[in-house]
Amino acid sequence: MTPSRAITLLAGAAAVPLAALAVAGCGSGGASPATPENKKVGRPTVDASTIRLGEVLVDSKGRTLYLFKQDKGTRTTCFGPCASAWPPLRTKGNPTAGGDAKESLVATTRRPDGPPQVTYNGHPLYLYQGDLKPGDATGQGVDVWGGLWWAVSPSGKQVTKGGRKPAGGGY
Repeated sequence: MTPSRAITLLAGAAAVPLAALAVAGCGSGGASPATPENKKVGRPTVDASTIRLGEVLVDSKGRTLYLFKQDKGTRTTCFGPCASAWPPLRTKGNPTAGGDAKESLVATTRRPDGPPQVTYNGHPLYLYQGDLKPGDATGQGVDVWGGLWWAVSPSGKQVTKGGRKPAGGGY
């Protein structure tokens, strides 16, 4: 038998048990949960970030979160065109907090137009369509849809620094 023929036979013999191990590892629970490929680590629904306004709440993509002064407790008053300009922060599962955001202040409220909306310290949370990238806060202090819109601090209070008024009276 030639040396190359012996290596081919050994390689073929080694492939059978390796294939069996690979198939066995594909069952439920065969893979180790410690491997990065199998670890599902979701980003928090509500997090905190420091932007030009100071430390404010942001969503999982780093976009500024706002409260609407017109809302009544955890009940939203922003629907239809308002919700198009100020999309509610929604969740299908339990919302989570990260960074300086407090888990105890994160909850949800029901909406008649879809999945629940995330609340923080009793305030429904919104994004703003004019914020194009993480760190933007172009909705800060805007007075439209019958009330003011403010970024939210990790303590759950409105941040009133850096507000602006829209030109032309609204959207």
